[in-house]
Amino acid sequence: MNNALRLGINIDHVATIRNARGGDTPDPVRAAKIAADAGADGITAHLREDRRHITDTDILRLCDEIDLPLNLEMAATDEMLAIALRHKPHAACIVPEKREERTTEGGLDVIGQLETLKPFVGQLGDAGVRVSLFIEPEPIVLDAAMSIGAPVVELHTGAYCDAKAGAERDREFARIERAAAHAADIGLECHAGHGLTFDTVQPVASISSIVELNIGHFLVGEAIFVGFSASIAEMRRLMVEART
Repeated sequence: MNNALRLGINIDHVATIRNARGGDTPDPVRAAKIAADAGADGITAHLREDRRHITDTDILRLCDEIDLPLNLEMAATDEMLAIALRHKPHAACIVPEKREERTTEGGLDVIGQLETLKPFVGQLGDAGVRVSLFIEPEPIVLDAAMSIGAPVVELHTGAYCDAKAGAERDREFARIERAAAHAADIGLECHAGHGLTFDTVQPVASISSIVELNIGHFLVGEAIFVGFSASIAEMRRLMVEART
């Protein structure tokens, strides 16, 4: 098995800071370029229905100005499907979305939305967009993702990261480990992300069947103290150390 572990950098919260005051700074596209120079393997951006951080112009500029693969996080709505089909990013990660949430609170209800999600997966795949589903780390949900033709899943690591260190976190990590193994068994490409920090990334990075981590908020926050390039470089170092 290829032992490489990709790092996708989510730039949403650079846009959150920009939008809090208005204007053009800090520029999330500039952040994406810095991430590329710092060794990121891809850029992730979530275009929300209410445009609370990333905007349509940001997506257009990312497609035009960034050489790295763009992973467009999106809800399963007709509006977002049309945008994804127009821009054709490298990847589209379908996520649940509620207007009142501060951040994504959990994985997609794939089992309850099979008939809704299946045409989204099919149309994006037919357009050459690599589709992933952001899901809870449970084998039954992975089976549902497989049944509608999604080639990739991204395991929600939020419960693991939020858990108290010790037995509680160990239980959440075991869920991720089992789900990643099941993904490999049934032929799904497995990614992971949400809430990962310097303190929590290494156990997840050590799981050989996980091939990509998507990390954003923590790195943007850490950049206030050490700079964006340095925060990305340290995350990469920890990932490589865990893998080797």
